[in-house]
Amino acid sequence: MAALHLSCVAAAAAPAPLLSDYSHSAWGAVQGAPVDVLKFAQGQDGWLWIATATGLYRYDGVHFERSDSVYGHRLPSSNVLDLAATPDGAIWVGYRLGGLTVFREKGARTYGEADGLPTGAVFHIEQAPDGAIWVGTRDGAARLAPGAQRFEAQGENVGLPTRRVYQVLFGRDGTQWMGTMHGVFFRQPGQARFSHAWPRTMLTSMGEAPDGAIWAVDNQNRYFRVRTTEPPGKGPLKPDALGNGIRFDRAGTMWLFNPDGIERKFVPGGPSLPAQRLTRQNGISGPLPQSSFQDREGNLWFGTSAGLDRLRPNRLKTLPVDVPFDHPGMLPGPNGDVWIGDYVGDIRSFTADGVKKVELKGQLAASHWAPDGTLWLGNELGLHHRAVNGAFTPVALPPGVAGLDPQALQQDRAGNLWASFSGGGLFRRTSGTWIKDGGLSGLPTALATAMAMDGQGTVWMGHADNSISLVGDGQHAGAVRRLGEADGLQVGTVLQLYRDGDAMWAGGEHGVALYRGGRFHALRGAHGEPFRGVSGMVRLPGGDLWLHGADGIDHIGAASLAAWIKDGTAVEAERFNALDGLQGHAAQLRPVPTLIRAPDGKLWFSTAATIAILDPAQIRRNPLPPPVQIVTVQADGAPYRPDAGQPLHLPQGSKNLQIGFTALSLSMPERVRLRYRLTGVDAGWQEPVGRREAYYTNLAPGSYRFEVTAANEDGVWNTQAATLDIVIAPTFVQTPWFKLLLALGGALLLYGLYVLRIRRLKRGMHERLQERLQERLAERSRIARSLHDTLLQSVQGLILSFHAHAHMLPQGTRERARLDGTLNLADQLLIEGRDQIMDLRAVAPPDELPLALQEFGKGLAQHRAHAFTVRVSGVCRRLLPCVHDEIYAIAREALFNASRYAEAAHIVLELDYAEQAFTLRVRDDGCGLDDAVAQAGRPGHWGLVGMRERAASIGATLNLGSRPGAGTEIEVIVPGQLAY
Repeated sequence: MAALHLSCVAAAAAPAPLLSDYSHSAWGAVQGAPVDVLKFAQGQDGWLWIATATGLYRYDGVHFERSDSVYGHRLPSSNVLDLAATPDGAIWVGYRLGGLTVFREKGARTYGEADGLPTGAVFHIEQAPDGAIWVGTRDGAARLAPGAQRFEAQGENVGLPTRRVYQVLFGRDGTQWMGTMHGVFFRQPGQARFSHAWPRTMLTSMGEAPDGAIWAVDNQNRYFRVRTTEPPGKGPLKPDALGNGIRFDRAGTMWLFNPDGIERKFVPGGPSLPAQRLTRQNGISGPLPQSSFQDREGNLWFGTSAGLDRLRPNRLKTLPVDVPFDHPGMLPGPNGDVWIGDYVGDIRSFTADGVKKVELKGQLAASHWAPDGTLWLGNELGLHHRAVNGAFTPVALPPGVAGLDPQALQQDRAGNLWASFSGGGLFRRTSGTWIKDGGLSGLPTALATAMAMDGQGTVWMGHADNSISLVGDGQHAGAVRRLGEADGLQVGTVLQLYRDGDAMWAGGEHGVALYRGGRFHALRGAHGEPFRGVSGMVRLPGGDLWLHGADGIDHIGAASLAAWIKDGTAVEAERFNALDGLQGHAAQLRPVPTLIRAPDGKLWFSTAATIAILDPAQIRRNPLPPPVQIVTVQADGAPYRPDAGQPLHLPQGSKNLQIGFTALSLSMPERVRLRYRLTGVDAGWQEPVGRREAYYTNLAPGSYRFEVTAANEDGVWNTQAATLDIVIAPTFVQTPWFKLLLALGGALLLYGLYVLRIRRLKRGMHERLQERLQERLAERSRIARSLHDTLLQSVQGLILSFHAHAHMLPQGTRERARLDGTLNLADQLLIEGRDQIMDLRAVAPPDELPLALQEFGKGLAQHRAHAFTVRVSGVCRRLLPCVHDEIYAIAREALFNASRYAEAAHIVLELDYAEQAFTLRVRDDGCGLDDAVAQAGRPGHWGLVGMRERAASIGATLNLGSRPGAGTEIEVIVPGQLAY
């Protein structure tokens, strides 16, 4: 047993490796970053400025941007050597070839030899506590007093050398230090002149240690503690450290530069530790680190010959160990510590500072603190039971499971131990005997992956098939109840069961669920996240819930969790992952649980090779809200420079707008949240994901205000949103006058469409009337032909028959005379019937005068031996109704008379639709009329008289020309203003 109670004390724990305490990021030319970085500075607006020999750069946490100007003012030279940012927002830039420029939003000024500045390269710019600007140059130092317009040389007049002043440093005690080619000079408060310190050799770079000591490096990469009094002995001083640069961060840690990398030193001048070095082997951007800086969020920046590097302090502390773990398992220890075992090492006790001692030889696969205060530990070789007094007892494994890892252990109230073995099944140990499945029926064959016991003594067993078995205690002993998908369980393989008062949590590969009220309720995040692969859960006394799963660590506040329990409101979860120093993810089978709460209240998280520690009461937070800036504006593809406080007037007709903005947070830009809105367009705040630009299209003319704000990784919002007023002037077509004209034009267009519609309707009606006319004319012609071919022909035949019979009677007899009289009457009736048939075929609707007369004339020609022709000139127009009726009647009468009496061979009808007058002519080549008939008409006939009367009634002129044997022409002329 002695071998099981080793109390050997391990060697003192080494400090955590550098890259466990910090998250490292490196950028180079491939990422578009500057190279050969000479100096850093951070302005009051949050931009990180970077000086190189080929130009000035700035960085917002996402993009590196080469800048030929500052605040809109151009740099005189791109060969920048030094930088400084002062509290008043000014950026001071020193050049390798001499001169410096101060940039402010309202303007810029460049100082040179004429302004009292020494010539040559500007090595260093520093602001003194009194606001004065001190400059170290190739040819000495100079001071610009507050409000002064010229620099004042600081050389022999104050006890300083006049060549090569490399650095100016103001100590915390008020002492001013100057690094020069002849060594360091210092001046204490109240003194007018500088004194020479030791060693008296070229010292180019200085740093102040936490104890106030000044460290300086010479040109041979040797670091010395600067002494204000002459050291004993006459020999040269021995260096206190080797390196070519130095920085003491705000915590007092010393960072030493070497040609191949940087090194963290907890004790200045202490031994070099490989785990504290950042070199090309573990990812530094390049050799020859030569500049450093600590930004206002606490990040450390280092410039190298090939790029730059950032070290961000991790929120999670990695447990320091000499050899990485191999799938560690954890459990709270009995003495305020944490016990950890893995697949290759012994079970050891740890504090947050490192290992204490070995508690038990052998590996760890599963563990369980029993309700009676005893402890069970197990691996593939066996189980060990630790009594309350600390004594360990080995326990034999069930038969057939040797070499198989125990997955889960649980002791019930009766003292029986339930044990699940991967590939070996489930057993219960009662009175020293192992029983397969505890002798119970109803347990599944799927692996029992997790176990817990509730307040009633029921043992809960989670399985790999999304099910949970409940084994009762006391009066329910021997009963097995199954819970699964029908009960709301949808977590897949159950990885942990965690008792929370009267409720039970289940974590699995697909999510987390809480069993209460007889049913499981799935936990969901505000964006629908299911909290995958959770194998570690802890509920703190204050009500906060912590989860450790496949996607990292999730923290759910008590208030948010209470709201979810009450009404199902999605929870707000804070996630910690690799950005916070978590290396790996939670185990997805064993050892579990992967999250425990140590006796001191800290949370321990296990991954495949590390243990991370977090104190939930002292989480490292970033209290600085990120400054927000609007950096670019494009309207219809053309760039515009936004001026703070000034409205941006865009050209007339601008429609498409693209606005670029940024949030100046350098720690975790990946977690910065931005939101923006354009008043008059956006109904609420828009929150982009993965972009820092806003796009708008089809903007109307008017005034707009664009606002953008941001929150850092801890949800601290910048309440001072960046704003930009935008004015888009309207083009003429966008003015109210144009809209009025457009409305009038629209009204005219509608009226025109109305007129066209009416015309179309009239045309359609005209076409339909013409079709009906054609149909009527055709029908009347058919009737006329039928009457002519049947009735009239029959009557004509009958009359001819009677004539034949009449010729058989003697001439002069009374019967012959009476029969001739009757036949004459029949001939007259026949002629009148034929005339009525002609009238039947002649109809003249108002719109079709030429067509009607043409049909009438053709009908006459069918019964006479003459030809008939119609000639129409001009554009047919509709005559006034009264004019139409009279012209139609006159034309019919003229055509009828010519056909019946003129004995003509050809009759011509002419219609002339001239603008000045309408003319009707009827001409024939018949026998003509004598003068008496032409003047008064035939005795007993009223045709010519009627035509003249009709012409006079419409204001027309009727002309009749005829000679015997030469034909007749009747012409009717109606003036245009009377005709149409």
